[in-house]
Amino acid sequence: MVRDVGLAEDLAQDALVAALDQWPASGVPDNPGAWLMATAKRRAIDTMRHGKVVERKQDEVGHEIRTQHDAAAVDLDATIDDDVGDDLLRLIFIACHPVLSPEARVALTLRLLGGLATDEIARAFLGAEPTIAQRIVRAKRTLRDAGVPFELPRGQARTARLASVLEVIYLIFNEGYSATAGDDWMRPALCEDALRLGRVLAELAPEEPEVHGLVALMEIQASRAHARVDQHGDPVLLLEQNRARWDQLLIRRGLAALERAERLGNPGSYTLQAAIAACHARARTAEETDWNRIASLYAALVQLVPSPVIELNRAVAVSMASGPAAGLEVVDTLMSEPSLGNYHLLPAVRGDLLAKLGRRDEARSEFERAASLTRNIRERNLLDARAAAMTTCDTASIGAISRQPARASADTETPDHRSTT
Repeated sequence: MVRDVGLAEDLAQDALVAALDQWPASGVPDNPGAWLMATAKRRAIDTMRHGKVVERKQDEVGHEIRTQHDAAAVDLDATIDDDVGDDLLRLIFIACHPVLSPEARVALTLRLLGGLATDEIARAFLGAEPTIAQRIVRAKRTLRDAGVPFELPRGQARTARLASVLEVIYLIFNEGYSATAGDDWMRPALCEDALRLGRVLAELAPEEPEVHGLVALMEIQASRAHARVDQHGDPVLLLEQNRARWDQLLIRRGLAALERAERLGNPGSYTLQAAIAACHARARTAEETDWNRIASLYAALVQLVPSPVIELNRAVAVSMASGPAAGLEVVDTLMSEPSLGNYHLLPAVRGDLLAKLGRRDEARSEFERAASLTRNIRERNLLDARAAAMTTCDTASIGAISRQPARASADTETPDHRSTT
């Protein structure tokens, strides 16, 4: 209504504050969504009357208030003609407007609707936080200046936004799967949101292979959630996980979605990543993993989506298939890559490969650098422990470390712009 994302955010926050103030005494209304909307609209009228927006917009919102005066009786969902059926997914489609660049659409949507902070978005794009913050500010300004209506796109307009919507869901899942910062290794609620959105989208776009590819990827990744942490919440790497704890229902659903994506043809990046995840899902034991196929899938993926992060993950697969020296050779070509300068997984992977080659002093230095770069406490503890092991471990311990997978992904399975294994 106000055609201004920033102002709309402020009005929504004001309404939520009013609810926190009034509901404890008066009780939660029968239709809390309608109550919040009516409160936000009234505050919009007050703001407009103080000259913060033009008179025409005041009349528009005033008319809306008059026609919906009895807010408690309004069922907002029933008044919206849409076939999406999911409020969050509908909002994601709306925010991914073509007036914005693809990068701005994703950054804005992740900030507004995905539950991600600006620094988390910057990490996902291997960018600087100030750059991402400015991108979000400019996106809000562009939408405001263009007077963009937040209607639900249909037909070809919806299809045109599909790639951005998929990327948003993908990054939400990734942040839940491997948290940027904080005390916890995972943020399960984000994974659940992303998976739910993907499933809804698969029903809306049944002929889009990449939709099914993304759903397959998330289903298979989510199947490992319970095995990825121990009783203390610390990370458990893939080759050490108890595969009996993997959720077989989610694996079956993921493999079925992958089969559907491959049947539709033209496999894209999500389908290729799902195929990599499926290699792990099909292996009954860590030793049975088909690392040669994983390496070949990464080679295809890096051809489709050239990225130093994908190349880093390919290095891990190469090391598992052909030995640590072969993997290290690939990693060393990435050491001068500017976008990986503060990317903690690059020294983590290099440290792992050096440890496998018995080069303990070099490995310790790399693990220490990786620990200094990560902001996740669980991950830092893991990397610190690996660095300490390079100083104190005996030959048997080194052998045990050499059998662990490189932390290109703590469990060679994190799907995002940073790490796709």
